[in-house]
Amino acid sequence: MPVDPLLQICRRPSSREEEEEEAVKWIFIFLMPSLCLLPLAQAQMARDSASQIRDLERQRFRAMETVDVATLNRILSDDLIYTHANGLQHTKAELVGVIGSGDFKYESITPGDIRVRIYNETAVVTGRVSMKIKSGAGEQVFKLCYLDVYVRQEGRWQMVAWQSSRVAP
Repeated sequence: MPVDPLLQICRRPSSREEEEEEAVKWIFIFLMPSLCLLPLAQAQMARDSASQIRDLERQRFRAMETVDVATLNRILSDDLIYTHANGLQHTKAELVGVIGSGDFKYESITPGDIRVRIYNETAVVTGRVSMKIKSGAGEQVFKLCYLDVYVRQEGRWQMVAWQSSRVAP
């Protein structure tokens, strides 16, 4: 039985097909390790971001104690909603204004049990804090648990929300 010459051409790979096959093999050889390393790189980026957030939390608490308005303005987002344990809410401008006026003084802030979870460009922070404050109502010492949220905006992390609740002594 004679073989159709067209069928023979279809079965026999041309040098171009061999080159394409070879190129696909090399792409696969180099691409697969990269794909395998991607989750490791993402995990490292999340660890780096979590470390940055912890550092920002320390800077923010310290700035609240020392009335460092410039640091607060850098860390706090312009659209911040800061909800105190008593339910009072402040915008960034209001919070920085109250702290800067001296009418409300954070004598000491001692954070603990800080946990940071990174979700792409958002960080959710939970923790506990002991605070000593002075205001027109006198001196108060209390413990809080809190949740705050940071968002990476224009390449840097900024706090966009804070919510706290008093913890029984």
